Amino acid sequence: MKSFKKPRKFDANVVVIGGGSAGLVAAIIAVGAKAKTVLIEKHKMGGDCLNTGCVPSKSLLRSGKIMSYIRRGKEYGIDDATGTVNFAEVMERVQGVIKTIEPHDSIERFTSLGVECVTGDARITSPYSVEVNGKTITTRSIILASGARPLVPPIPGLDEVGYLTSDTVWSLRELPKRLLVVGGGPIGCELAQAFNNLGARVTQVDMAPRIMPREDPEVSAAVAERFASDGIEVLTDHKLVRFEKADGIKVMEAEHQGETVRVEFDQVLLAIGRKANVEGFGLEELEMPLTPQGTVQINSAMQTAYPNIYACGDVAGPYQFTHMASFQAFFASINSLLGGWWRLKASYRVVPWATFTDPEVARVGLSELEAKEQGVAYEVTRYDMDHLDRALADGEAHGFIKVLTVPGKDKILGVTIVGYHAGELIGEFVFAMTHGMGLKKIAAVTHIYPTLLEANKFSANAWRNARLPEKYFPWMEKFFRWQRGA
Repeated sequence: MKSFKKPRKFDANVVVIGGGSAGLVAAIIAVGAKAKTVLIEKHKMGGDCLNTGCVPSKSLLRSGKIMSYIRRGKEYGIDDATGTVNFAEVMERVQGVIKTIEPHDSIERFTSLGVECVTGDARITSPYSVEVNGKTITTRSIILASGARPLVPPIPGLDEVGYLTSDTVWSLRELPKRLLVVGGGPIGCELAQAFNNLGARVTQVDMAPRIMPREDPEVSAAVAERFASDGIEVLTDHKLVRFEKADGIKVMEAEHQGETVRVEFDQVLLAIGRKANVEGFGLEELEMPLTPQGTVQINSAMQTAYPNIYACGDVAGPYQFTHMASFQAFFASINSLLGGWWRLKASYRVVPWATFTDPEVARVGLSELEAKEQGVAYEVTRYDMDHLDRALADGEAHGFIKVLTVPGKDKILGVTIVGYHAGELIGEFVFAMTHGMGLKKIAAVTHIYPTLLEANKFSANAWRNARLPEKYFPWMEKFFRWQRGA
């Protein structure tokens, strides 16, 4: 790590590099504390989440979901339910949603709040100075929030056939007849199902033995089963070898159990992960330490190897979720303002996330697979959604809630939910875990009937019912018989 001379005075208290989820939250907290705050963004305010990630993908998923319900009209007693996908209009709607949300993240809004917003390429010239548009800004602290970008693997022939990523797919205005999705993680699964619902013939390929490999096997199986019934061809345990284009036909070649598999396609979408943006703005010259995953190395206070340079969001990891970017940004901004006098430390004990496939998958804390890998003792309580009245009424009675608890106690170690609106249902468990509440607290809460949220209460009841004091039942039976005079 290099040493640098500290200036006697500074132009700013904090310079934030990156106007995505992490950077925006960090800037708004810093300026809210009346610190002189400069935010530098080289492209679009709002970052990936607004422009190429969460907002557009969920908008696309919604159109696909509507189309899937039209196809299921007969289940709900509706005859002759038909619809034709106007893909160009679907994608224009996506852009419309982005434009509606855009003002929340705009330069105008942040300027009105007191943030000095600069558009340009930032370059860190020392831990106390950042250069942008030929001007040097001196600052007490720097917050790195440069985000990440889609990972593009070095596969022969890829450039020849051309490819889409989660950044570029939004430029499409014509629905691909045959779409090849490379990647079995959350992004790949969500987009594969969305395009399939909209009428594309989708093939999904991944080198892992199952899709959604971070989740428990039964979770992967539930999603894979739905994909198969929807007509998505899922090719797991397939290692990509090369791409080629001959006579106008694009082909993927993969290896599966020693055999060669060839798949023809019209468009290929890469969704195999994201790479932190750590190049080209001065980190190399600072000799900034990185993790083996290529993210900036930070401690629990979001500090890098340079105590006054902080990092948060996708550039820091380990969780590349918008809500975790905001979570980290809080600690980065507060600690940058405290100037080392005191440090707030982040804990990743309660980290929730969801994959918005159908069925949705949501999780917080440990999965059963992780508990086994880490040697954590646990007990499992499971509630199947096919018993839930509201799910039955909505025609969505599928999936389950699986709760891991400390043996003999109601303390929650982790929850996995698979099913209709799982991403909403997980919130009650996230709240409980955050505040140290167990399943008994959830069981004691009155839940509105009929709602999906009742499933959480029934899960807690299932834990309690499995632990009833059965050894006292014969005595209770005798007591009640005595009461009746029998």
